[in-house]
Amino acid sequence: MSRIGKKPIIIPSGIEVKIEERKVTAKGPKGELSYNLPAGVKAEIQNGILTISAKERDKASRALWGTTRMHISNMIQGVNQGFSKQLQIEGIGYRANIEGENLMLQVGFTHPVKIPTEKDIKFQVEKNIITVFGIDKEKVSKIASQIKRVRPPEPYKGKGIRYFGEHIRKKVGKKAATGSAGGK
Repeated sequence: MSRIGKKPIIIPSGIEVKIEERKVTAKGPKGELSYNLPAGVKAEIQNGILTISAKERDKASRALWGTTRMHISNMIQGVNQGFSKQLQIEGIGYRANIEGENLMLQVGFTHPVKIPTEKDIKFQVEKNIITVFGIDKEKVSKIASQIKRVRPPEPYKGKGIRYFGEHIRKKVGKKAATGSAGGK
């Protein structure tokens, strides 16, 4: 039995959730998202509470039970509040700015790196903090990881792009030789 799959999802007021055959659609103030249910997983709405169930004997549907519940829960939270991820730029001369809808990064290459925006994704830049906003948690996380992959933090000085609050374990560099060059 899935502990996560058994938890009911309380639908907040102002959010409209519809189940049509194998498709769950959530509509709210931020936008609209949909999710296709895998085979063997069933969704029901009763009194403003959404429950997800799986076939008892089918191992594949039980494996997807909790995952399906979390996807639908994130979908409902996304259309209600939205999601955001923050990244921090560390390094002299490293900076980011927004040109049109796209994010431009200048992180030590000979050319600026352009990160194109996707549907329902917005960027915000303040000093050395990049914030990615959106209603789909998966898309927000994917774009944030693409931004981090442009210049991942290096372990000696910590220069690069990291998630806000992420701690980078620094390595000790080469130490200067002590004593005479000749030796005894």
